[in-house]
Amino acid sequence: MNNLKDKVAYITGGSKGIGYGIATSLLEEGMRVAITSRHLAAAQEAASSLSSDSSRVLALESNVGELKSEQKAIAAVLAHFGQLDVVIANAGVGHFAPIDQLTEEDWKQTIDTNLTGVFNTVKSSIDALKSAQGYIITIASLAGTNFFETASAYNASKFGLVGFSQAIMLDLRKYGIKVTTIMPGSVATHFNDHTPSEADAWKTQPEDIGQIVKDLLHMHPRTLPSKVEVRPSRPAKG
Repeated sequence: MNNLKDKVAYITGGSKGIGYGIATSLLEEGMRVAITSRHLAAAQEAASSLSSDSSRVLALESNVGELKSEQKAIAAVLAHFGQLDVVIANAGVGHFAPIDQLTEEDWKQTIDTNLTGVFNTVKSSIDALKSAQGYIITIASLAGTNFFETASAYNASKFGLVGFSQAIMLDLRKYGIKVTTIMPGSVATHFNDHTPSEADAWKTQPEDIGQIVKDLLHMHPRTLPSKVEVRPSRPAKG
């Protein structure tokens, strides 16, 4: 996919953080993007910040945890742009508590968003991607291979996402569809109600993940980096 001009990308959770950084990077390549949020107003505000040209950016409301919601969003992308070439399954949540304090509601929301949500996004877009011989990029985490205290729900969702992504990579190669999972470590975003500040300068930035996505899309068609781990080049200052 060396020429990205006018290709279409669908980015879940694209109104802020990593999703917004990826959208910015892809627009710089001449692509068209559709971004989603659970709240339409948030998606529309982000879309206006990304570009004043409504023919380049589409704002959509979607809940990735619901298959019908994702099917509706993908149908809107195809109706608006007429094609779909790249899917970035980025939407995610994090609830952190020891297992004796973790609520059923937080467990279900974490799994429904971070794991089932990616299934819903892929299932909704697979026919269009087969036609385009497109690309699926899932945003997992280093927490998909490294477990830690208070993260049973988050670890479970990201371990599952890494396994899911690698398995569908094998399923879909025969259709000319590439699948990569990106596994970031510390990224300066609003994730888990964190407010980025100058103290986060040591972390990977959202635009750095956007650069990785661009590099993947420019990769020679014969080559597939199926899993990419990325972390800050230096540790946090203690």
